[in-house]
Amino acid sequence: VQLQASGGGLVQAGDSLRLSCAASGRTFSSYAVGWSRQAPGKEREFVAGPTRNGDSTYYADSIQGRFTLSRDNAKNTVYLQMNSLKPEDTALYYCAARCTTTPTYEYWGQGTKVTVSS
Repeated sequence: VQLQASGGGLVQAGDSLRLSCAASGRTFSSYAVGWSRQAPGKEREFVAGPTRNGDSTYYADSIQGRFTLSRDNAKNTVYLQMNSLKPEDTALYYCAARCTTTPTYEYWGQGTKVTVSS
């Protein structure tokens, strides 16, 4: 599966953005898609994705209550709605996919940059 992330940009603190991850190649419904981010000088952080059994969504504490993961299978797209953005949310955001039967994200998009000014 190939992934294409988009929707990043420069916003002010408190603003919202919606990131999109468009998938192509194989049966989209067979994949779980999540989002990670990497801020300058920091390690990559997994921020949102389906739980292993698929019945709920994991959110990192750092974005809990502000970000929402959703997907539209008809459009082969997963979204990350980001509200109440903070300067510390500034990072390169990556979407990633894994087979629903495995825990490891094997497929990665190219990243989309989010910059939040104070």
